[in-house]
Parts: sequence; C-alpha cells; structure tokens
Amino acid sequence: MSKPVYIVGLDIGTTKIACIVGEKMPNGKIEIRGYGKTESTGVKRGMVFNIDQTVDAIKRAVAQASEQSKVEIKSVNVGIAGHHIKSLQHRGILIRENANVQISDQELDKLKQDMYKIGISPGEEIINVIPQEYIVDDEPGIRHPKGMLGNKLEANFHVIIGQTSAVKNIIQCIEYAGLKMENMILEPIASAAAVLGEDEKEAGVAIVDIGGGTTDIAVFYDSIIYHTAVIPFGGNIITEDIRQGCSIIKKHAEEIKVKFGSAVANENSEDEVVSIPGIRGREPKEISFKNLASIIQARLEEIFDLVNFEIQKVNSEHKLIAGIVLTGGGSMMKHIRQLAEFKTRLS
Repeated sequence: MSKPVYIVGLDIGTTKIACIVGEKMPNGKIEIRGYGKTESTGVKRGMVFNIDQTVDAIKRAVAQASEQSKVEIKSVNVGIAGHHIKSLQHRGILIRENANVQISDQELDKLKQDMYKIGISPGEEIINVIPQEYIVDDEPGIRHPKGMLGNKLEANFHVIIGQTSAVKNIIQCIEYAGLKMENMILEPIASAAAVLGEDEKEAGVAIVDIGGGTTDIAVFYDSIIYHTAVIPFGGNIITEDIRQGCSIIKKHAEEIKVKFGSAVANENSEDEVVSIPGIRGREPKEISFKNLASIIQARLEEIFDLVNFEIQKVNSEHKLIAGIVLTGGGSMMKHIRQLAEFKTRLS
C-alpha cells in the first residue's frame, strides 16, 4: 500500500479562520478527512493587524482539523485576499536560439519567471503569475505550445500583485503557528476552482465571493482568467451599518442580519418587526423588517456598483454569457440574487 497523501488548506478570513484536511485519492479526487474553524479576531479586510490573535486562532483551527482527521499537520496551502491586491496584464517575449528545436518546458518556465522581474511600485511584490495564452511566430490563441517549432515565443500573463508587508505578515503568522507554507493562493482563484465549471469559464463568467471583510472578484472568458480584484467591503460593514442605523449592539446586529435580513426592502412589510432586548434593563427596541432591509440594500447596492465597475473592465470587450456566480457567506442573504441581477444587468 502506498503512503496516503494529505493536502491542507488554510483560509485566514476576516470573520473566521478555517483549516481543512483532504486526502488525495488514486483517481485524482480529494476526500475530506477533517476540518477546524475558529473565530478570527486579528484580521481586518483580509489583512492581519494582530499577529498574536491570528496565530492563536490558526493554532486552534489547525488543532481541530488535526484531531478530526487524525493527521499531523505540518504544512499548509494558504489563501490570500485583502484590498491591497491588484492585477495587471503583461506580455513576455522570448527570441529562440534555434527555430528547429521543439519548445520546451524550460522555455515556458523562463517566460513565466521573467514576469517576476517586471517593475512594480516600492512596497509591493508579485504574488502569482498566470499564463493566459501563448503566441508562436505571431500566431495567437495557443494554450499548450510545448513541442511546437518557431522563432519567437510570446505569452500574455495575468500578474497578481500585493503589499509586501501584508504577505510577510501572513507568512509570519504561519511560521509562528509552527507550520510551513506550501503555497500562497489568491482567494478568488481558489473560490473559482471550487465552484466554477469549465463550461462557465469558457462562456464568460464572473465569480463574486462576498466574505466578511472583502468581496473578491475573478473574471473568466474563453477559459482564461482576465481580471481579479478585491473590494474592501463585505458582510461586516453591513453589520456595522445595522448597528449604527438601529442603535443596537454588534452582536444583535449580526443576529438580526443573519435571521431576518433581506437585500430588497420592497420584499418586506412594515408590519413585520423584530424585538431587540434593551441594554441592562432598558426598554426593548422594535425594528421593522423593511427598515432593516433598506439598510442592507443600501450597502449591497454600493458593493454591486463596485463589482460592476470591475466586471465592466472586461465585459465591454468580452460578453459574460454565464453571468455572475455568487459565493461566500454574504451570498446567503435573502433576495440577493434579484439585487445582483438588477444592479449588474447580468444573470
């Protein structure tokens, strides 16, 4: 019997830190063996702002996953998000020494590695480089040029950039928790791998992952990733709006958002109300479902306006036939689909 191969994913989010252990099966599938989840208190908008609290939460989530899966966890694959993330398109060119020799993996790798040397602003670093398509002797649209012949090899790349300090803080947290980092993956790309089908990516689709602190976007067309972006708003800011708008404490704001919240105010009546207990013997407060929904709708409209702005960067030249796929905790909101379709004009 061959030794089992385990893969561990770690998601350092704004509201929760989740760790999941999978075993790679002979058929290439991954079977989930265990997971752990703890509240995240040291992360804001996808960025670590308290190392100790984050390390503590990582340790607890990893311990839970380790106990449930009966696997000793030493290394993890980590997701990165945060409003500091941005992306750009860049083209690389390689003039080959011998046009009669087949294009090799080494040449493709050299083109990709050259992208890590492009000029970016101080305090930033390249997190990932994803090849979109290759061009051999001015013939575009080639996905797998290995083995082909040609003088000139070019490639279009999707380059993902992040703040050096934000990346280092995540690495530091992983190391302080006694773990080794295998890979760092951009959250929207991980979400896309999890929930999108190949036919959707080919038709043109935008995945919108509404988390606690950020909303992550990845846009695909013709099975190529064209754009990634992170918006610094998520479910937490909606909770904050409810807290201020209804003058209640954060815990109650989160509870009524999850239980009674709706993304469209007109779908709710003024007569339906929820009663919130008063603080230390004060009178309880009554909040109408319609009032609650109008607070939520206002903020979600702003988020979808920003989502639409990012999608339009691609959608003007490539139509997204498969529309939008919503995921993440924020996508569980009632009537959110109607609002998303209305604001973006996409299915």
